[in-house]
Amino acid sequence: MSSNAAKEWSGTFKEMEDKRAKLKRQIRYQMDEHEKLDKCESADEVRKQRTAQTIDTLNKAHDKINAFLKKSDAAPRMGTGKRPQEVKSNITDNESAKMTTSKGTIQGYNGVAAVDKKHQVIVDAQVFGSGQEQHTLQPVLESIKARFQRLAISEDILKAQTIITADTGFANELNNAYLHDNDINAYIPDNQFRSRDPKFNEQKQKHGKRHQDNKIRKKTVIPASEFSFDPMNNSCICPAGETISFRGIRESDEGTKTAYFEGKLSQCRNCDKKHQCMHNPIAADHRKGKGRQVSFALNGSRPPNYTDWMKQRVDSPKGKQIYSHRMSVVEPVFGNIGTNKNLKRFSLRGKNKVQGQWYLFCLIHNIEKLKNYGQLAA
Repeated sequence: MSSNAAKEWSGTFKEMEDKRAKLKRQIRYQMDEHEKLDKCESADEVRKQRTAQTIDTLNKAHDKINAFLKKSDAAPRMGTGKRPQEVKSNITDNESAKMTTSKGTIQGYNGVAAVDKKHQVIVDAQVFGSGQEQHTLQPVLESIKARFQRLAISEDILKAQTIITADTGFANELNNAYLHDNDINAYIPDNQFRSRDPKFNEQKQKHGKRHQDNKIRKKTVIPASEFSFDPMNNSCICPAGETISFRGIRESDEGTKTAYFEGKLSQCRNCDKKHQCMHNPIAADHRKGKGRQVSFALNGSRPPNYTDWMKQRVDSPKGKQIYSHRMSVVEPVFGNIGTNKNLKRFSLRGKNKVQGQWYLFCLIHNIEKLKNYGQLAA
């Protein structure tokens, strides 16, 4: 959900330094223009004022970026993935995140809530300044466990085999390992679970969007199978007969190893098959572009992992029956908060303040549940 932060003031430290340098050049240019206008006797006074105002606006923007970069505690924000990379910082609220949603790109927070199935009471609510949800599962479950201990409801609500369901955004190997090792009765499917279910074989034909055949589809290019790959020497020859560069072997969370190759710009730029081989042939013409990239899964039996364990649980008849209730349990809660309570965006800045606002709306939801369905103790 978007917050009181401007996504225009987002960027990596390198992008902000480049923007600061660009503002310096613009200020210098406007100063030169203003000096020329001062020397010109016939210059329009309104034009002089407009130039002065432009210089003032550019100076304020430059000073804002400069002050942020020169803070004593200023440091690039790092992501939470397996190979952490720098993510975009934000000058207006550096604890928020730039994230892509179904309604476009926003600057905001990810509000997470855990809901009781029987009464749809929110038992835990937290906000995270990240668009990814995988790293939020463990903090939420640990918070629920601590809360139930504090209220003397259960010494360990997770060990009591309470059923936990979450959508595919929370699924990864680390979370599945955590659930398995802590004996938590959870059902969190991967994003391919419906493709393995025969009931959904004809879903797109029966219930898909209209005019799907008219959609612009990705251009078909020469497939990886047309490349000659030698796994013994980690070499690859493209259909044009060129040996392309080996970029290393990476291992996925599931343990699958993949070899990556990339054509040099000098090879792809002048290749006769460039337009049949590349989705974006123009990329090879730019010095910062990239040549054709191709990857090959390295064959070999990998040991079973925790994702396989979760797939077996979710794909079982019991797992399908349990997971089918998830949407009807939690989504009406978000609908109530977003539509009936009109929380369309967080109006505050800083994670602590946004957390308080999220708590408040979740509290109102719970009070309404108690008012409508609660019973006073005798």
